[in-house]
Amino acid sequence: MIKKILFTAIAIFAAIQFIRVDKTNPVSVPEKDFINVTQPSKEVADLLKTSCYDCHSNETKYPWYFNVAPVSWWLKNHINEGREKLNFSLWADFDAKRKDKKLEESVELINEGEMPMFSYTLAHQEAKLSATKQKTLNNFFISLRTFEKE
Repeated sequence: MIKKILFTAIAIFAAIQFIRVDKTNPVSVPEKDFINVTQPSKEVADLLKTSCYDCHSNETKYPWYFNVAPVSWWLKNHINEGREKLNFSLWADFDAKRKDKKLEESVELINEGEMPMFSYTLAHQEAKLSATKQKTLNNFFISLRTFEKE
């Protein structure tokens, strides 16, 4: 009985590998990108690329394990949700109020330790934000705000 269950599980796992997830990134227009628009320091740009851009831009770098289902399905869902909430590749398309709101939300999420996500930093240790890196990124976001804090 256990052999049958194990064989069935292995067969299902092998079969789902044929259900591929699209790894094509949407087209990016450099003139619209957050880094190009805001011109941060190299340190801030590097922090954004390392800790934010895989899920919050059209520049996702897909790791090797993205080729393994069902992990790929879960990761693609996270990426889609991340882009939906904030896509740095489309920054120039946002109006001033939306930009301000996204900057405010980013500061809050970083301060609360919700971004970058724990599940992301497990596999990407370099994406973890130390207190100093959090402060650097938050100070940059705050410097861009145009509306008074509510």
